[in-house]
Amino acid sequence: MKERKPNIGLSKICWLFGITRQAYYQHLYQAVDTSIEEELIIKEVLTLRKLHPRMGTRKMYIMMEEFMLEHQVKMGRDALFNLLSINGLLIRRRCRMIKTTQSHHWLKKYPNLIKELVPSKPNELYVSDITYWKIKNEYLYIHLITDA
Repeated sequence: MKERKPNIGLSKICWLFGITRQAYYQHLYQAVDTSIEEELIIKEVLTLRKLHPRMGTRKMYIMMEEFMLEHQVKMGRDALFNLLSINGLLIRRRCRMIKTTQSHHWLKKYPNLIKELVPSKPNELYVSDITYWKIKNEYLYIHLITDA
């Protein structure tokens, strides 16, 4: 004789978890709708990234607002950040600051002779500095000398 498995209906399962069948189906349909919207957004992001590979999420959100209205997708900026993060589509920020000073070198370091000196008249102490400007693909170095 074949064993018979107990047949528990959806109504009974929902009752055990304390929810209605309607709530169960609403949650099920909402999850399906959300995944379709997310796929649509990801496809649009990939299309935009082909044209603008380094565009950040904030600018992309602004560019996609019309697309989202057209497709009736409600998604905020933070939700877009989360979606792109989950799918590995965030762009890492570039480090804009260029390090020009390296203090941990093997060369001789001279002591600061003017640490305690307070200048009392002009032309007694001069200080200098070097900085640079990046113009196109070149660096222009500027040396400034100032009377302290």
